[in-house]
Amino acid sequence: MRPIDLHIEELVLDGFAPGDRHRIGAALERELTRLLAERGVPASWERGGEAPRLDGGTFEAKPGARPERVGAQIAQSVFRGMGK
Repeated sequence: MRPIDLHIEELVLDGFAPGDRHRIGAALERELTRLLAERGVPASWERGGEAPRLDGGTFEAKPGARPERVGAQIAQSVFRGMGK
């Protein structure tokens, strides 16, 4: 497997406590790393494509959801969006 360089310049989160941003970001990174390691990169990325913008779609977080769970949900949504 070739190494990939993924840079998320901006992640817009509405409705979450500002103090949770680092925990959400760390959880997103862990889950996205896991997904890429287990499932590999999408076929479209194998061709060396660059995605200047990726719409990760939407997800629902239950009120009071832990930042780690929110980050994992975001990563799963982003991963799905990578295949489009």
